[in-house]
Amino acid sequence: MADLPGEAAVLARDGDFLLMPDVAPLAEGHLLLVTREHHQCAGEFGEGMWTRARLWRDRVARLYREAYGSDELLLFEHGPGSSQGGGACIDHAHWHFLPGTLGLRGVVEERGRPGAPADHAALRACFRTGRSYLLIEEAGSATVHPGDGVRSQFLRWAVMAAGRNGTGHGENGHGENGHSGSGAGRGGIWRWQEMFGLPESRSRFLRTVQAVRRAMATVPGDGQRADSHQ
Repeated sequence: MADLPGEAAVLARDGDFLLMPDVAPLAEGHLLLVTREHHQCAGEFGEGMWTRARLWRDRVARLYREAYGSDELLLFEHGPGSSQGGGACIDHAHWHFLPGTLGLRGVVEERGRPGAPADHAALRACFRTGRSYLLIEEAGSATVHPGDGVRSQFLRWAVMAAGRNGTGHGENGHGENGHSGSGAGRGGIWRWQEMFGLPESRSRFLRTVQAVRRAMATVPGDGQRADSHQ
């Protein structure tokens, strides 16, 4: 619908995961790590899957350092405890990655959702008891927050809110026009259904593909296979 590449935009893969750009990137470098087989959320992962997911996280940090000059990143997950719970509009495990520091944790905690240290065991406990969660890793610290009752596409809304509050430092502190914050929320548009066909969103998607593919030429893959599509 937006005249964007589909399978050809998958950047890398292994037996469990696919790495690809978000169809409506909030900033250049916005990536998704998506499971090949169906898992509701990372809280459902076994130890092996969790370890491999963390290796992907580390690889994305190295790709960001090569592409954008810093390995700082935001990792975010809507972890639904029930169908489309926790603000997740897709019931299939996926992690969002964005380069830089956006101040997302502050936005979440200001809205009465305090965080606790996050590890695999904490996410598993949420999943096993049917509780939705928000996983945030930012500035080298991972926290898990209550996710039940949040709005759909909460990440997108929160990134917009962080930018409007002046706390965002997306794209390593510089937006696409040289100002602080991400590319999201201009004119109040942040839902992916409204963004993905816009010229700015399409351009951001294609720049992400190009920048990450260039970085992959020099960044080791830890056993993950880079796709050969051009």
